[in-house]
Amino acid sequence: MAVSYPMPTLSNVIDNDLGPGSSQVSSRRMNHRRTTIADVAERAGVSVATVSKVLNNRWGVAPDTYTRVRHVIEEMGYSASLGASSLRSTRTNVIAVLVTEIEPFSAELLKGVSQGIHSSDYELLIYVGGRHRSDPGWERQYVSRLSGTLADGMIIVTPASDEISAAAPVVAVDPHDGLTKIPCIASDNYSGAKTATAHLVGLGHRRIAFLAGREGLESSILRERGFRDAMAEGGVPVDESLVRLGGYRAEDSVRPAHDLLEPHDRPTAVFAANDQSALEIVHVAVELGLEVPGDLSVVGFDNIPESALSAPPLTTVAQPIQQMGIRAVETLIAMIGGAEPPPRVTLPTEFVLRQSTAPPRTETASTTSTSDAL
Repeated sequence: MAVSYPMPTLSNVIDNDLGPGSSQVSSRRMNHRRTTIADVAERAGVSVATVSKVLNNRWGVAPDTYTRVRHVIEEMGYSASLGASSLRSTRTNVIAVLVTEIEPFSAELLKGVSQGIHSSDYELLIYVGGRHRSDPGWERQYVSRLSGTLADGMIIVTPASDEISAAAPVVAVDPHDGLTKIPCIASDNYSGAKTATAHLVGLGHRRIAFLAGREGLESSILRERGFRDAMAEGGVPVDESLVRLGGYRAEDSVRPAHDLLEPHDRPTAVFAANDQSALEIVHVAVELGLEVPGDLSVVGFDNIPESALSAPPLTTVAQPIQQMGIRAVETLIAMIGGAEPPPRVTLPTEFVLRQSTAPPRTETASTTSTSDAL
């Protein structure tokens, strides 16, 4: 749901300073309204049609008149509404981005979108799902509302549905499983997950837990598949009691983290399907008196900025999140221009080794350490 907050006007500020009893302030507030095209025409001494021609750079306006009208437009701060513009033209020069919420992944992606749109003539509109984010139909509702009226095209981030169609071009980032009808931008989730799991197996871990991502997303499915294949290739059976759903959100990972780490036969390592879940695992481990990586090795996925700042810094799989945003914008703008889009863009991942992983402590090493302490 898009939410807009009114910016404070001069009359608001004066009213706050002088109090509501000022008749002069009340008058200013009552008379305050949005400048219209008719206001511009009256101030410039021309017709509304002439102002419209100037706004749309059409021929038939004398140079001195054009200059005068432009000066009045700037002086009065007039801007045409997006809705009104869409009635006069098939283009709004606006690209919309739909996200379920603003969290570290989407924030990094939006940085890339901003970079990608910077050199274009397009403006950016961000819609957040809010309380509707768990509803599989929320994106369809907003896609229908935006396409062809407020936006020339849309980027949908981690969609909740695999049934999306629109009158305007649409690109999905981190798509829903089965979403094959529109272009998608993703990272190599499978290879990244295999590399992360193989790292833990290579260190000597055998009780390795997996904290899965959000159900339905292609990335979640591929990361779990990469985990299982790496375990099989390393000759390590998957203990299904150590596979839990984390949902890609820190708050959804708290209970699974306790379920994994509180029992006596806890895992010696955890591969979490994203960094938010991995950082929550570390947090819960520390709460329970476990040392990371001495008692528990943890690997994440994403390489969000917080992963490098954690204690200890998180070993993770870096996906090029900002680059994914840039490619999404480039693909969408090309589609708006009539280009045939690629069905899918998959960007490579990179393993980032930090201080949250180490070989598991052997029983002998633990006993020796305890004896030395005594």
